Amino acid sequence: MVLLLLNVLFLAIGGCGGPMVMRLYFIHGGKRVWLSSWLETAGWPVIFIPLLITYLQRRRKEGSTAKLVFMRGPVFVASIVIGVLTGLDDYLYAYGCARLPVSTSALVIASQLAFTALFAYILVKQKFTPYSINAVALLTVGAGILALHSSSDRPNGESSRVYYLGFFMTVAAAVLYGFVLPLVELTYKKARQAITYTLVLEMQLVICFFATVFCTLAMIINKDFQAIPKEAREFGLGETKYYVVLVCSGIVWQGFFLGAIGAIFAGSSLLSGIIIAVLLPMTEILAVVCYKEKFTSDKGVCLVLSLWGFASYFYGELKHSKEEKIETQTPETEMPQAISVVTSS
Repeated sequence: MVLLLLNVLFLAIGGCGGPMVMRLYFIHGGKRVWLSSWLETAGWPVIFIPLLITYLQRRRKEGSTAKLVFMRGPVFVASIVIGVLTGLDDYLYAYGCARLPVSTSALVIASQLAFTALFAYILVKQKFTPYSINAVALLTVGAGILALHSSSDRPNGESSRVYYLGFFMTVAAAVLYGFVLPLVELTYKKARQAITYTLVLEMQLVICFFATVFCTLAMIINKDFQAIPKEAREFGLGETKYYVVLVCSGIVWQGFFLGAIGAIFAGSSLLSGIIIAVLLPMTEILAVVCYKEKFTSDKGVCLVLSLWGFASYFYGELKHSKEEKIETQTPETEMPQAISVVTSS
């Protein structure tokens, strides 16, 4: 529970702070989508800090026999594949964030829960309940309402074509990340080794490294590295703050990915998707307050449907956990009676 709460904290910082910092970059003159994608995972060296701490703890207990690396070949290969998919998802999300207000993109990303539930059912046999089906339906309807009526939210000077392209790229990002989360859980289940939190950190390191490599290659082709100094000089908040925004973006987003994969380890992929979706109201409030974004009636309806969906899912999970607890306790209470019947006969 402590580990889960810690990862929820990381997820909250990254889930709310990441979109806000990324949008700040675009609002004040940033135009490089691949650079923003790269920053989402470029903070991967930060993971060396907890890895070093855990290694020193093992070293103190086990001496020179302490393992340096736990990851084996199959998990390493799976992490590479997940890393490349994450890099592509980073681009889709960054493109949408460049074109849409944060309050809109956050609501669209909430539909990720529906795709996470679907792929979790296919890949890891996650059971559906009437409550989870209701949650998925409500989130899907909410995203549909935005798709039909959110053109009034289009930023000044942006064409309808570009706006809707950003919208559908954000939906694609939700679909892809909805696939990635269960894929991580499937890797845990299929790994022929013990899954420890140290191994989870190693997986996160490899995933983010290869996602960064994927985006780095695209940046080289797009000549983004050469454009950074000029963009910094023209940045609306000043050259120094430009680099501060980039660094903060890399660190904050790393908290998101570390929290997401940790929540899967401590719970499940669907739980991780739910936590990400629950952060929606906080992101909405921050976007409206900090960036003065319009909060239209369509967004209000979508937000109500989303919160209704979250509440439905959590109620269903709570009820299911209580039923499981009763089922596990029932055989224990009936066993003495069964023994006494056999003995008397």
